[in-house]
Amino acid sequence: MNQELAAELRRRAETDQAARRHWLATGEVGDLPQIDADNTAWLKAILTEYGWPGISFVGEQGAEDAWLLAQHADQDVPFQKEALKLLRDAVSTGDAPPRHLAYLTDRVLVADGQLQMYGTQYTHDADGTNLRPQPIADSERLDERRAAMSLEPHAEYDERMREG
Repeated sequence: MNQELAAELRRRAETDQAARRHWLATGEVGDLPQIDADNTAWLKAILTEYGWPGISFVGEQGAEDAWLLAQHADQDVPFQKEALKLLRDAVSTGDAPPRHLAYLTDRVLVADGQLQMYGTQYTHDADGTNLRPQPIADSERLDERRAAMSLEPHAEYDERMREG
């Protein structure tokens, strides 16, 4: 396992989450756009050098942190699409959790103006009210798709999203 890379992934994910907590608590974006840009550029270099940093390379926490950074690279959807391809391969070999693939798939689909597949992406009205999922494809089979990706039923996820 690459301990140094895992530690840097952890540091960057903690910085990401601290900035997002600050934004949610205060409404001030602060350094978040720069943090995301720095993390995206850094992760691009990592993916070029090593491929997807999966569980076998950076451990479970490192793989979680790599996914989080890719998930938050919204300012660079073409990069997210490349990361998605690498993540898909890692999931197929058991080197990343299927739920990571579900979340990043939905993120990329929504960014492209398409219907999401797993119901993981939510939005608010412009005034910050009315939290709701982004539009979902084939909603009758949503929970079936979610189960295949080791996700809880959408009703449980929806309740959790509205709580927090």
